[in-house]
Amino acid sequence: MSLFTRIKNSIAADFHEALDKKEQKNPISMLNQYLRDCEKEVEKVRLLVERQNILKDEFQREIHQASQLAEKRKHQADIASKASESELHEFAVKEYQQYEERANQLKISLEKVSQDLTSLEQKYEGMKHKLKDMYIKRMELMGRENVARANHRVNRVLESNDGAQSSSRFTEMESYLDRLEHTVNSSYHRHTIDARIAKIEKELSNEEKTHSLSS
Repeated sequence: MSLFTRIKNSIAADFHEALDKKEQKNPISMLNQYLRDCEKEVEKVRLLVERQNILKDEFQREIHQASQLAEKRKHQADIASKASESELHEFAVKEYQQYEERANQLKISLEKVSQDLTSLEQKYEGMKHKLKDMYIKRMELMGRENVARANHRVNRVLESNDGAQSSSRFTEMESYLDRLEHTVNSSYHRHTIDARIAKIEKELSNEEKTHSLSS
């Protein structure tokens, strides 16, 4: 192998190695990392939606409790008024007003919490749809990447020096098989001729012996 050929093969090998390394750092791996980050963000929003639902339930329980206590103090104020218990009546009325005010304030807060929850749920659903679309897009890109890589490999075999070397190897193998078949056939023919000649010689020898005895 000449020095020029060795240098050419070395450069080609370095080029293919660099190309393979570049393929390993493909955008699909970066896209996968981006999708994993998006999944984490979607999960964070899911937890916030869950917490907002819990908060909404807590507000509803507080409203129910404040309303019940307000009704209880109102009933007690009526009884105290009928019994002319002014001090008890005053205390019960004051408690009733506090519970009633609390219940009204909680209802305002609940409305705000419910509105925020609806907004969060809509955004969460939008994020899930967006993430699903990205999953599908990734599948499409992976399909295109597979085809591109396959075509690259095929082109390397068919159009590069590797293809020529492969063709040369097959040619060499065919020549070797031709030589081997020729050697085998020649050996067979020689063996066949030797066997036939030996048989003929034996037959002639037997005939000569028979002729001598008859004479």
